[in-house]
Amino acid sequence: MKRSDDAEKLDLVVKGEVVWTGTRTEPLRRTALGIRDGVIVRFGSFDEFDNPRVLVVGGRDRLVMPGLVNGHVHLPMVLFRGMADDLPLMSWLEDHIWPAEADFIDEESVYQASLLALAEMIGSGTTCLAEAYFCASGVLKAVAESGIRAVVAQGNIDFPAPGVADPARGLEVSREFLDMGRDAGEMVKAALFCHAPYTCSPERLIAVKELCREYQTLCFIHLAETQAENSIVTERYGLRPTAFLDGLGFLDQSTVAVHAVHLDESEIGILAERATALVTCPESNMKLASGLAGVPAWLKAGLKVGLGTDGAASNNDLNMFGEMGSLARVQKAAHSDPTALPAEAVLNLATKGGAEALGFTGLGELALGAKADMITLDLDQPHLMPLHNLPAQLVYAAHGGEVRDVIAGGRILMINGQLTTIDLKRVRAQVREMLKSRFGDLM
Repeated sequence: MKRSDDAEKLDLVVKGEVVWTGTRTEPLRRTALGIRDGVIVRFGSFDEFDNPRVLVVGGRDRLVMPGLVNGHVHLPMVLFRGMADDLPLMSWLEDHIWPAEADFIDEESVYQASLLALAEMIGSGTTCLAEAYFCASGVLKAVAESGIRAVVAQGNIDFPAPGVADPARGLEVSREFLDMGRDAGEMVKAALFCHAPYTCSPERLIAVKELCREYQTLCFIHLAETQAENSIVTERYGLRPTAFLDGLGFLDQSTVAVHAVHLDESEIGILAERATALVTCPESNMKLASGLAGVPAWLKAGLKVGLGTDGAASNNDLNMFGEMGSLARVQKAAHSDPTALPAEAVLNLATKGGAEALGFTGLGELALGAKADMITLDLDQPHLMPLHNLPAQLVYAAHGGEVRDVIAGGRILMINGQLTTIDLKRVRAQVREMLKSRFGDLM
C-alpha cells in the first residue's frame, strides 16, 4: 500500500537495500526512512514513500547507517599534515607544532583549514564531531557553513597561544567564545578545552571548569596521553593526573577526557565514579608511540566511551572508518585475544556510544524520533561482498570511499559523492595560496 499522503509531508526520504539501525541485531532490508524537520518520523518499504515532490536519496545497492561521530579532532591542524612525522609527542609539539602555530595560525587560517578538514570528514561519513583548538571562532564559522553537527571548544593553556597572546586573557576569551556560541544554532554547541594537566595551572583548570559549569557546557582535556605526562604531573603535584584533576573538582559528567592511555585501575574507578567520558584516538597514539588505551577495561567499568581521529598532523587523516579498523585490530593484538573488542562494540563507539560520550541523545542510531544524521554507502563494491556480518564488514573492510550520501539534521551535506555545502575547489585554492608564504608551493 502506498502512503503518498504521508510522503507529501516529508522533507526527505532515504532508501537502503540494507539499513543498519544501531538498535537491532539484524539489519533491515529494502527499507525507506522518512525525515521531517531534522527527525526520523517514518519507516516503510520503498514504494510507500513514492512522491515526485519529495527528494529521495539512496536506493538499490545502498547501505543506510547512522553517521559517524568523531569524538576528538583538531580541524585546523590539517595545515600541518605530514610536516613533522615520526617524532615523539614532546618533540613533535615543542619543536615543530607549537612554533608553526605561533607563526601561522589566526582566525582566517583556522577558518579555511577547518573547511578543508570538514570536506574530508563529510566525504568519509562523519556527521558529528568534537573539535578542540584555538581561534575557535574561525572553526565555529566553518562548522556552521558546512552544516555538520559539532561541539566546538575554545582552547586554554598557560602560555601564549593563537588568538590569546596574553595567557591572562584566556578566561575572558573563553567567555566571549561561549557567548558567541549561543547564536550558533541548534547543530553547534560551544564548549571549552584545557590542553592538559601539565600545561594548565591548577588555577586555570579550576577557573575553566567553573566557567563550563556556569554555561552548562562540556569541558575537554587531554589526559594521561604519555608516561612523560604522568611523570611531570606526579613530580609537580605528588599525584597522578587523574587523581590531581579529581582533587580540583575538575572531573564530572560534563568532562570529556581524551587519550587516557596510561591509567591504572584506581584511576579508571575514579573516572567511572565521576561519570567522566573518555575518547580514544588509537591511530594518533600509535603514530606518536604514546601507547595503547585500555578500552575494554573502560567499557567493563561502565564508562561512556567515544572514538576520535585526533588532528591530521598526528594521524594523518580524519577518516573514522580507518580509525574503527585500527582500534579493533590493535586491541586484539595487544591482548592476544580476538574477542577483546568485537566489531559491533567498535561500531557503537563511532556512533551511538560516541554521541552519548558527547552528551547527545537520540543520535547515532536510526529510530523513530531520532535525529536524522545518517549516511549511505555504495554496496556495489567487491570488498563489501558478501555481507555475512554487517558490523564486521564496516569495521574491517570499509574504508570510507564507499560513502555516497551524508545527511546531518535532515540536511544533505553530500549527495552521490558531491559535497553540497562546501566548495572544495575554492577551499583548496585558498589553502594553497595561504600556505605559499611559509611553506612554498605545495600541492
